[in-house]
Amino acid sequence: MTPLAALDYASVIVFAISGALAASRAQLDLVGFAFVACLTAVGGGTLRDVLLNRDAVFWIADPTYIVIACLVAAVVFFTAHLFESRQKALLWADAVALSVAVVAGAGVALKLGQPPVIVALMGVATGCFGGMMRDVVCNEVPLILKHGELYASAALAGPLALLLASHFELSRFLGFAICAIVTFILRAGSLAWGWSLPVYKSRPPKN
Repeated sequence: MTPLAALDYASVIVFAISGALAASRAQLDLVGFAFVACLTAVGGGTLRDVLLNRDAVFWIADPTYIVIACLVAAVVFFTAHLFESRQKALLWADAVALSVAVVAGAGVALKLGQPPVIVALMGVATGCFGGMMRDVVCNEVPLILKHGELYASAALAGPLALLLASHFELSRFLGFAICAIVTFILRAGSLAWGWSLPVYKSRPPKN
């Protein structure tokens, strides 16, 4: 198994957990759990592969990803009640998934020799798109749009760190690790300590 394939598997598992937790909050049935888990797990990677025009979308080339997401959904269906706060668990599961998916997206683009702008954008798209679809389907405000959240900015900082590591010719593994750590620290800081970027505030019109 290649490092990028391993990242895709890790991303699918953790995003499937976050999708299934969202389904538990929406009180869906087992099929609903599987649908939301799969949508969340493969949504970002699907967008990445389509935009990069890869030979086959990763989960079509290997349907094992869908099977894994369904199995994760089934496990969460029977265990979600054990979490004291499913919203808190969802947010932290999503933070972990974001940090892994960003690496998977940026890593694929980097391997294909894409320019830095595309590498950064593929990291953001892979990390954010699945969670955004999950929240829309579950009728919640997408995390990427919530006021003051470090989400898309965290997903962008990770690939930039990866590009910097690549520029200084660090090993690919070390670059991936730095990308994931930067993304997770920023997202975790937003959840735990309220880190945020300045937001626009409208001013009253002058008389």
